[in-house]
Amino acid sequence: MGSTQSWVWSSLGKKFLMGLSGLALFGFVAVHLSENLILIVGTKTLYNQWTHTLESLGPLLYLIELGLTGVFVLHIVTGISVWLDKRRARPTPYVKVANAGPPSRKSLSSVTMIITGAVLLLFVIVHVKTFKYGPGIAEGYVQSIDGLEVRDLHRLVLETFSREGYVIFYVAVMVFLGFHLGHGFWSAFQSLGAMNPRLTPVSYGLGVFLAIVIGLGFIVLPVWIYVTGGGA
Repeated sequence: MGSTQSWVWSSLGKKFLMGLSGLALFGFVAVHLSENLILIVGTKTLYNQWTHTLESLGPLLYLIELGLTGVFVLHIVTGISVWLDKRRARPTPYVKVANAGPPSRKSLSSVTMIITGAVLLLFVIVHVKTFKYGPGIAEGYVQSIDGLEVRDLHRLVLETFSREGYVIFYVAVMVFLGFHLGHGFWSAFQSLGAMNPRLTPVSYGLGVFLAIVIGLGFIVLPVWIYVTGGGA
């Protein structure tokens, strides 16, 4: 037990856990983006049916949310710990922030991970409060589907993204998300020891590509709703 605990809190162990949890969260973000696209390509009924299906999972949904929260907390704790280790190892900060290229891959994305991570944490709290714990059936956000009253989350999303301030906030955070994912993707594989040095440029480029696609994907939704009203 002692040797296991020592490995977990070693520099290598913390990076491994941070990489593993990071990839899990990357997968969640990709799935969440696909759910958001239903708002654009689907209908109000389809979107509300989907969210109602998730809510109908009952205890299983709570277990999923608990597991996701655990992964999120693990990523935060290990990320902060790794950042503090680096600070202690190099108390004098870099004078210049710029792309260093191989083999270090130091970039604006890599040296601001703690900042973008903190912004994303704040965003998650606001986002969950706004949508998951926002107004529901009791407050009149209800749609009847096949005789069943379900929460009209579609209406809440459209109303929220009709507010200029929230749209600006959301878009800005998605830029931070892109920066965070851009470095985090390839760094996670490196931390897991699955990185062949010859594949580093490929995985790095793929990480940047996916970060841009996901970041823009999330940005499209609020802008589209704000400009068009979401087809409401």
